[in-house]
This record gives sequence, C-alpha cells and structure tokens, in this order.
Amino acid sequence: MRLAMIGLGRMGGNMARRLRRGGIEVVGYNRSREVVDALAAEEGLIAADSPEDAVSRLAAPRLVWLMLPAGAVTESHLERLYPLLAAGDVIIDGGNANYHDSQRRGARLAEQGIHFVDAGTSGGVWGLDNGYCLMVGGEAAAIELLTPALQVLAPAPDRGWAHVGPVGAGHFTKMVHNGIEYGMMQALAEGLALLKGKTEFDLDLAQIGELWRHGSVVRSWLLDLTAEALQQDQDLADIAPVVADSGEGRWTAVEAIDQGVALPVISLALAMRFASQDETGYANRLLAMMRNAFGGHAVEKS
Repeated sequence: MRLAMIGLGRMGGNMARRLRRGGIEVVGYNRSREVVDALAAEEGLIAADSPEDAVSRLAAPRLVWLMLPAGAVTESHLERLYPLLAAGDVIIDGGNANYHDSQRRGARLAEQGIHFVDAGTSGGVWGLDNGYCLMVGGEAAAIELLTPALQVLAPAPDRGWAHVGPVGAGHFTKMVHNGIEYGMMQALAEGLALLKGKTEFDLDLAQIGELWRHGSVVRSWLLDLTAEALQQDQDLADIAPVVADSGEGRWTAVEAIDQGVALPVISLALAMRFASQDETGYANRLLAMMRNAFGGHAVEKS
C-alpha cells in the first residue's frame, strides 16, 4: 500500500514513521525540505518536492493524507489538490478541522466522485510508540481502502480506530473528545493546586500523583503525564501560567449552545484558558474598582 502524507510536523512526521515501520509506503511532502530529507534517510520515505509531485507518485485509487493546521493552510492545500485528483481517489484530513468545514469539503469532492475522510486523530507526540486513536468519518468504500493504514497507525489492528459515521462525524467526535480533555485537565490542575495550597500538611504532589495512578478512579493517561512531570519539578517556576486553546474547546462550547445542551464543566474550563491568556487583566481591574466604589475596599496598585 502507498499513500501521500502532506505535512510532516510533530504529528504528521511521526505518523509517517509509524506507517513506514508498519510496511506502508509513504510519499512525503513538507514545506521544509530538510524534514522530508531526514525522513527519507531515516525511514525510507519517498521524498516529494510539492503536493503535485506527491500525487504524481501515487497509483489509482490515490490516497492523500493531510496533517496540516486547520483553516487557511488546509484550505489552500485542498485547492491545489482538487484538480489533481479523479473519481475514486481519497483525501484524508487528519488535522483538527471544524466538522462543518469537513462536511463542506466532502460535499464538494463528492461532486467529482472523490472521497473525503475526516480522521480525528489523538495521541500527540506519544503516538509513534503507543499508536494513535483515530475517529474516522466518511463513506464505507473509502474507509475500506484506508483500513491497512489505519490498522498500522492505531495501537492495534482491531482497536483504537473506528469508522464512526459519515463525513464530518470523525472531526465532530474529535471535537467533543477535546472538549472532555479540557474539563479533565482543569479538574486535575485545580485539585493539585488545592493540595499544594495546604502548606500545613507539606504534601508531596509527586507522591500523591503516583499514588493516584494505581487503583484510583481518577487514574488516566493525563494523570500519568502529570505525575511524571511532578517527579521532575513541583514548583513549575519556569512555566508561565498561560494556557493556549487550539479552537476545539470553543467549537464544542458553540455546539452545546446550538443544541441547547448544558456543558458547564467544559465551558468553564474553556473560560479559564481565556482568563490565563488575559495579559491586561482589565476585567479584574474593573472588579477591584467596583469593590472600592461600593464598599471602600482598598485597591492594590500595580
């Protein structure tokens, strides 16, 4: 089996490595040629100079997998690919795209008889060794063509990947997955912060994190990663208290509003990320001003 991988960053590069080690031929393209050459030397990847060159090295039905940032970058690459492909070919988007975009792209490609597969992909930098969780949306015929690659990328051929529904369903499932992730991360962070704040007990967070990993109902991969990090550094003095949001949490919150479904934990976790990104703290300054205005409470000067 041979497919093209467009975008060889942290996720795409490791996915290409795992595919090669599983016996799948990979034609790779990345805007940085050095990355392509390194993977060609390390893993036997077939180097391509452009998306057009990558497609030319495939036989029908051609499989082109995109691992690119959501939005304009993915859109521009799809515009380049549309005229290169023919009926029966398959485009797979494994990035964190909005599922509405995936539905739109799938409908456009379907007019040409080209399959579109939206593959929600989880696993991060650990996917190379552990395998990736793949939530795949699309037509059954396209998934059948892609199955050998999915079986290699997943933790095992029979688990860790699933055809979850039609086009859009894969990225929708991944969106909700990431929303849940926001809530889980926030809960762990708050609980550990509360433990650290109880100075009279002089609690060892590394010890407690490791303790919870075994037999506890809160054990999880997120806890594993957190416990391992705390073994190295409990003060985290060198880490700025700023948490970025990739967009998936926002999309999840918007979907909840559209459906009229209450998502208080996920929505509040998203709001806390926004709060961490507020460099001016203007809202908090207003709160201090209000307390001073009605109660005469002192205002701390910066």
